[in-house]
This record gives sequence, structure tokens and C-alpha cells, in this order.
Amino acid sequence: MENKDFHSGDIKQNKPLGKLVRVDSSSSRENTGAAQSEYRGRYEAEPSGYRGRYEAAPTHYKASDTAKRGGEVPHRSAEQRRKTSKKSKKAKKYEKLINVSMKIISIVSTFVIAAVLVFNMPILVDKENGGNISLFNYIKSLKPAAMEGELNKENVKLNLKPQDEIAQDLPELNDGLDLPQLVEGQYSVLFLGFDEEEFNTDVMWVVQFDIGHAGINILQIPRDTCLPDYTRSVTRKFNSIYSMGDPNIQPPIQRTVNAVQENFGIPIDAYITTACFDIVEIVDLIGGIPITIDNEIIYEHDKIIPEGDITLTGQQAEWFIRFRREWMQGDIGRMQNQRRFMAAAMQKLFSIVKDEGRLKLYGYIKEIYEKELVYTDLSIGDLSKVADFASTVDMENVRVDMIPGEDAIFYAADGNGYSVYSVHKQETIDLLNNYYRPYQTRMTQDDTSMVELVLNHQYDLYDDTGASLEEIEDSTEPMRDPSKKPWWKED
Repeated sequence: MENKDFHSGDIKQNKPLGKLVRVDSSSSRENTGAAQSEYRGRYEAEPSGYRGRYEAAPTHYKASDTAKRGGEVPHRSAEQRRKTSKKSKKAKKYEKLINVSMKIISIVSTFVIAAVLVFNMPILVDKENGGNISLFNYIKSLKPAAMEGELNKENVKLNLKPQDEIAQDLPELNDGLDLPQLVEGQYSVLFLGFDEEEFNTDVMWVVQFDIGHAGINILQIPRDTCLPDYTRSVTRKFNSIYSMGDPNIQPPIQRTVNAVQENFGIPIDAYITTACFDIVEIVDLIGGIPITIDNEIIYEHDKIIPEGDITLTGQQAEWFIRFRREWMQGDIGRMQNQRRFMAAAMQKLFSIVKDEGRLKLYGYIKEIYEKELVYTDLSIGDLSKVADFASTVDMENVRVDMIPGEDAIFYAADGNGYSVYSVHKQETIDLLNNYYRPYQTRMTQDDTSMVELVLNHQYDLYDDTGASLEEIEDSTEPMRDPSKKPWWKED
């Protein structure tokens, strides 16, 4: 072994100990006096000057009376010896306990430190993004709730603008959102809300996070939108594509994603799906949604939302976003009311961050995720990033639009006519180019699969429904049809 000289810092070889020399006992006795008078240890004081740290000076010591009389120091009694022995045993036991505890703490601390180091070392291969990834980030990026399946993003038509054209608008495009994006600067999520049977989709939103411009654009797709080439349903409505689309396209969520991308030209990065009964638990989990109800809403005779400033419970929230019977415009009126819910939910998001903190928001997301109240291909970390970005966007920079179109009759192969929603093709293209394709080339009629049933438009009431959430927050409920008021309701 080597010994390190801590004064010089050099490593020196150990030298063997010198041989011990036997000393003659007689000579030792003869020289005892000289040795005692001349030798002192390295740290030994002069005999006349040395005292232990707690030793009194010799002149201060006085023996007891018994010692004076008999010349002996009195012995301790048996009781005193017993108490002293007991104290000594306790001290030793306590010292032993401290030593064992310190060893355990040292071992545990070492294990924790080692685990943290290993947990954060980039030792795993990141197949999705390339390079290496730590165990911590790997677990964080797991997607156990992606029960709808993974999206196929290989053949998505992006039609990106030239980089120099993008640079004119955003000279330094660095959106700061550490997520894999089909189009740099934006992140688009398809949100689907299922009916009670989880067969048709009653709510269909494309939520586009325009990170480059610090805004959010939300596109509402009416459930009755007629897309004849994407579903086997006799009505050819959008809300049936998930369950009755091309059976060769799997998973089913991919059918709806394809319909959005091929008709509306918005590349979809991720999806979130939920059912109406899951919304109940989600709203209750976060403590309800404050909102103003202009007039009493009677979902059913025993399911009533009172008017006034209230906080919607989970059950009331479900009734609110699904109610449509009394609206003059039926499903379109319901979509208008869903905007008001969206604005109220956004304000709730702001209040959570402000009053409870971002960690509380992440806690809610984690609980919603782990209870599988939503299905998504986003990880918990990804959801937190998206929610974090949304919480920084001003209400005036959140825009909501509905696909332009009008009511129409679709005559199916069975000879019957079905009430549907026919898109206004050019008006829809203009809307998409203006707000939903900031980093893509302008869409033309050749770039979409939309089918327009009514060529000579009867009205343009829904061609411009755009509004910010700030404006929607101050809006009133949709118009009601007096003839649809429940017969038993008193005026």
C-alpha cells in the first residue's frame, strides 16, 4: 500500500519499521533516574506544569475527613456502584444506538445518491427522438393511457412555407415547447368527446397551440358535418367516422385524424378523448367550474341548473355542454354554449395556477391521467407542458371558430333524406389559411377532400363565427325556441 504525505501531497513508499532492540534489564534499572529526568514524550508537558484538561491543581485537592484520618480514600457504597454501573450501561447502550443509526443513515444516503445518479444518467436509447435518455425521463415519457393507439405520422402532407418566408414573420422561431412537432412553431391536438354509449363523438375540437405567436386557435367541427367518403354510416356524418370509418384503418382514432388532415389541412400531433361521464369526475376533481347561467337550464325534469352565478359541479357540467333541446339552432346552439364552458374552464385554469400554484395543476393532470379519465398519446410530462403553455396565453389571444356551412338534406343510398351540415368549401379554406396554417402554404380547393352539398348557399350565418374567449366570456346564452319549453314548466 501507499501512504500519502498530506503536507507535501506526494505519494511515498512505506518504510519498514526499525528493529526493536532488547534492553538489558539491569542497565535499565541503573539508568532509570536519568531516563525519567531527561525524556519527555512529544506532546508531554513538564511534570511541574502539566495538568489534564479537567484536573485541578495539586494544591487545590483535599481528601475527605476519612482519608485524612485513615490515610485512605473511602470506598463507594454498593448502591453508588450499582447506580454508576447502571448509568454506564445506559450510556453504552445509547452510544451503540447512535452508532447503528449513523451507519443506517449513511447506507441509505449512499443508496439514494447512487439511485439519483443512475436515474438521471442518459443510459437508455431514445428510439423516437434519437440519442440517449435518462431513466427518469424515460418513465416520465411513458404513455400508459394511450389506449386509442399510436398515430401514424409518416404520410402527413405538411406543405410548409419556405424558411425565408417564415423568417420574415418570425425572425427567430424557437417556440420553446420541447415536444416533437410535425410543424415547428405549432402543436395541434384533436379532442373528441364521446356520447354515453361511447360510439359517436358529440364534441370535436382541433386545439392548435400557435407557440410562435403565443396564441391558441380552437376549431369546432359540427357533429353533423357531412363527409361522404369517410364513413359507412348511412347519414355520412362526421361523428360516426371513429366507429364506422374505413375498417382497414387502425386504430379507430386514426380514421378521425385522417379526416381532419385530409379535409381541413391541419396536421395532428396528438389526441385526447374522453366520455361524457368522465367529464363529471374531472370537473369535480378540480373543484367545479364557475360560470354565469342566464336562465334556468332543464336538461331533464329532475336535472336542473339554476340561473345566476354558480359553480358547476361535474354532473351539471355534463348537462350544460350536452343540452340542446331548447336552442333555436339545435346542435349549433349547443356548440355556442360549449364555447362559454370553454371560456369558463380557461379561467379556472388561470385561477388554479394563480391561487394554488403550478405544482397543484400538475397534480390534477397526474390524477386525471392515472385514473384514465382521458385517453391520449401524450405523456404526463407532455400534458403538463401543453397546460403550462395554455396558462400563459391571454384570453384575447385564444380564438374559437366553427367550420363554415349550413343545414342541408343528404339523400342516402336507402332513398331517405337525412338532416346534415354541409360545409361551405371556399369559406372554410379561407378560414383555415388565415388562422390555422401560419407556417404552411395556402390551401386550395385541390388540397382538400371536402364535399359541398349546397353549391348555391342559402345563407351565410355560420361563415364567420370567430370570437376570442374574452368576448365569449361576456356573451349570453344562445337563442331559445319558446315552443320547445317543457310543458310542465311554469312561467
